[in-house]
Amino acid sequence: GAFANALFTGLTKYFGWGYLLTMNVFVLFCLFMAFGRFRHVRLGLPEDRPEHSNISWFAMLFSAGMGVGLVFYGAAEPLIHFGNVPFGAEPGSIQAARDAMQISFFHWGLHPWAGYAVIAMPMAYYQFRRNSPGLISSLFIPLVGQKAVDGAFGKIVDVLAIFATLAGITTSLGLGTLQLSSGLNEVMGLNEIPMSGVGNSIVGIMEYMGLSRTLMIQVGIIVILAVLYTGSAVMGIDRGIKWVANFNLLVCLGLMVTLFLVGPTLPIVDSLMTGIGDYVSGLIKESFSMAPYGGPYESHLRNWTLYYWAWWIAWAPFVGSFVARISRGRTIAEFVAGVLIVPALGSFTWFAIFGTSALHLELVQGVKIANDIIKDVSVGAFELYRHYPLGTIMSYIMLILISTFFVTSADSGTFVLGMYSTQGILNPPRTRTAIWGILMGALAVVLLITGGLQNLQTISLTAAPPFAVIMLCSCAALYKGLCDEERKGEI
Repeated sequence: GAFANALFTGLTKYFGWGYLLTMNVFVLFCLFMAFGRFRHVRLGLPEDRPEHSNISWFAMLFSAGMGVGLVFYGAAEPLIHFGNVPFGAEPGSIQAARDAMQISFFHWGLHPWAGYAVIAMPMAYYQFRRNSPGLISSLFIPLVGQKAVDGAFGKIVDVLAIFATLAGITTSLGLGTLQLSSGLNEVMGLNEIPMSGVGNSIVGIMEYMGLSRTLMIQVGIIVILAVLYTGSAVMGIDRGIKWVANFNLLVCLGLMVTLFLVGPTLPIVDSLMTGIGDYVSGLIKESFSMAPYGGPYESHLRNWTLYYWAWWIAWAPFVGSFVARISRGRTIAEFVAGVLIVPALGSFTWFAIFGTSALHLELVQGVKIANDIIKDVSVGAFELYRHYPLGTIMSYIMLILISTFFVTSADSGTFVLGMYSTQGILNPPRTRTAIWGILMGALAVVLLITGGLQNLQTISLTAAPPFAVIMLCSCAALYKGLCDEERKGEI
């Protein structure tokens, strides 16, 4: 743990500029491709058309890429920034609330999705247009040649991708379990429910092993989630992953509409409009802002922006590979609109509803919930629901949404691990997929019991610099491949 923290601290201190610069390059590259001369090129053969409807496609990419994080931070992040704004506003003031929303929009806007897109777009291009395997190493074929990709170099890249995916999904599964456990206890008082018979026996065994009842519940949650996401992944994209993602989107929209109607409706609309305006007007400044002279912004940059940027880069191989797998037949312009613009607008809407509802309680109604949420971010949404009509119903729906979001993140990750470990086969064997699902659940349990979740998460963030180089190479590879086709008259 000490080594992981020291390494990540050193990277953010000396390579922080690199995180910002590379993420900005990804955004610019996506926009360049969407509006450039290759915008009408299909990610596949010219006669290919999309395999999935727009709704299902969006549901799958959104659930795999970000749904879990939005549920976790939707109410909490604006409140945290509200009490500690790095831009100089008085904490707890109206300007602090506006700045808090702007920061949240920035962290969950174009940049993270651009990171996913610059992996997904080239992979889809090479898989479906050049018939290359679904491996990260395939991105290097135009740059280093087929022989190097088939040799030790390609194997190293693909093994690193497996470890990065396994670390990212496992830590998310473990951290999500903590949120789900907190939510169940907040809503149902799960830790206080008396047990009898077999339940008492299990509790006795756990206590004899030095493990708490709370930990037993968390292990049980992981086991249940592992069964669900492994089963979904084994069933494949059409019969499993897509169905769960569609259900996810439906529940998500229902929850947003409900809170929009029972919460501060007009302030939510105003906040969305204002937030988008602040985001667009401050995008260039925030995208390049460092802290050359120290001060409060240095701490904010290290603990929030650079942390997020490293996390998005570390997740890019897995999310990008899955998004590529479901994007056959899309034009480049259509792909960028669906992977970059639409999800960013969805994130803005989510934060406008949940963040504004939380800030409205603090600023207008005088209900102080910020301290409780800051103490335990995992209870943020549940604490919010206490103070609005239909709060209990929304809390139960939120528990369902958390569960299904984690299932869709983990089943897509399990599917991608199956691809990575079978030479990039686009429909990996069910047994291989099941093995990865079981291994992820087992690793999450071990890390939860030993307290190693945070350490693994920090270690996975240190993989961001080498993967940032891979992502820059993927941009160059895609552009080179398209230029070669254009020169040969194939476009």
